[in-house]
Amino acid sequence: MGDTSPRSAETGTGGTLTTDGRRGSAGGGVPPAHTPDSPGLGGGGGLPRRTRFGMESGFRVLTLAAGAMVLVIIVAIAVFLISKAVPALRANTENFFTFNGWSPNGTEPRFGIAALAFGTVLSAVLALLVAVPVALGIALFLSHYAPRRIATPLGFVIDLLAAVPSVVFGLWGRDVFINPVRDFSVWLNEYFGWLPIFGGDGPFGRSIMLGALVLAIMVLPIITSLSREVFLQTPAMNEEAALALGATKWEMIRTAVLPYGKPGIIAAVMLGLGRALGETIALAMTLGITFDISANLIENGGNTIAANIANAFGEANDTGRGALIASGLVLFAITLVVNMTARAIIYRRREFRDSAA
Repeated sequence: MGDTSPRSAETGTGGTLTTDGRRGSAGGGVPPAHTPDSPGLGGGGGLPRRTRFGMESGFRVLTLAAGAMVLVIIVAIAVFLISKAVPALRANTENFFTFNGWSPNGTEPRFGIAALAFGTVLSAVLALLVAVPVALGIALFLSHYAPRRIATPLGFVIDLLAAVPSVVFGLWGRDVFINPVRDFSVWLNEYFGWLPIFGGDGPFGRSIMLGALVLAIMVLPIITSLSREVFLQTPAMNEEAALALGATKWEMIRTAVLPYGKPGIIAAVMLGLGRALGETIALAMTLGITFDISANLIENGGNTIAANIANAFGEANDTGRGALIASGLVLFAITLVVNMTARAIIYRRREFRDSAA
């Protein structure tokens, strides 16, 4: 007698038990068996049976085919380059990897990739040494210092540099930019000529320095845009925590923004390196086109794989074209390694990959 406890409805021996929409005997606690026509537990129907072929599986097959097509194209390019380069390499009378000269059109073809590969890497590295500090400074200014009304239009202007054709940069470097570079080279030679990189007796102007500076301007928007997006992905709580601990604006950037964006910065730099390695027309117009390995940066000279292909392809015979294709195969391998390394760095840290997705 008396009041019934709230648990009596669940633990008692009489009445019915109602739990989660199921009715059963309070004593046994076992719900009645479902008939084939019953909708299932909880009154809901079972999950719909997957169709053999639907929109989801069709889209998966489409994306798989698109990804595989990229690999097929890369393999096809490699096969083409190898098949066209082998006859010229067999006819070559010098070591392709160590010889500096380039005379593949004669009766005894003599050509090598050493000087061209050296000039390609040297000009690209110098371009990055100039472009990376400037690009990172611009990216930090746009993301953390400039007000939005200034950062937005300035960011558009920086991005527009990537749309300027290479031939325009080449013409500008050959006809306009060469004059201040020549004057600067004379000044370097006068005061720092005791250094091998600034030595020589001239002439100056169409040098590795001119080509590298033009390349630096060309890769600047790529590195700036990617770095800016990386800096903007920094979690706000990291920045606020640094400021709350008394850090200045620069200390906050140095301790919170730069460490978080380090993989993205490296990837942006390597993508810029890939862009610099493959540049053709601009360097063909600004370099002195020589075939020697020299550390001098200001004397006329220098050459790259891509520039040599652009300059020599029109006058090449069958062996000469095969030699140029062989040099293109080397450039293809270098740029492929650079881009694969950049992608690996991007996916090295899960938090960066998730925030950039």
